[in-house]
Amino acid sequence: MRYAVLTTAALFGLSTIPALAQTPAGMSPATGGRPGHEPGIGESLPHSNKAGNISQGERQPAVAPTLPGSGLGENATSAEYLRAARASLAAGRSGQAQQSLEMAETRALGRSVPQDETNIPSDSPLVSRIRDALHALGGRDNKQAITFIDQALSI
Repeated sequence: MRYAVLTTAALFGLSTIPALAQTPAGMSPATGGRPGHEPGIGESLPHSNKAGNISQGERQPAVAPTLPGSGLGENATSAEYLRAARASLAAGRSGQAQQSLEMAETRALGRSVPQDETNIPSDSPLVSRIRDALHALGGRDNKQAITFIDQALSI
């Protein structure tokens, strides 16, 4: 009986070692965040300056990185975010461009719909061009992403 208990304890101990080894130093194994960080408040880790976690086909990390902001205020319009995204792409800052495109899309999605139609995607040409730009960015085609941004700005 004692042998069975010791064997079980040893196997349990060995099974937890790989789980602990996968958590970076200083990160909480339960949340993937740093100890004491409250989700949604302040800066989150990990950080990245590169676009990512956009398209289904790309290899994605388990936790999407925090992207650099555009520097625009809370009240910026879709057009302002689109211009910021274009400037970021032209400067080679794909992560900042992704963040700006996502904010432009959020601003463009502000619409009123009946409660039973909330699951229907927007058919707005502006939203479609922003999504096209995001997919081009996810495919690492910055030139095509800029083309879609220019089209969105002309709508």
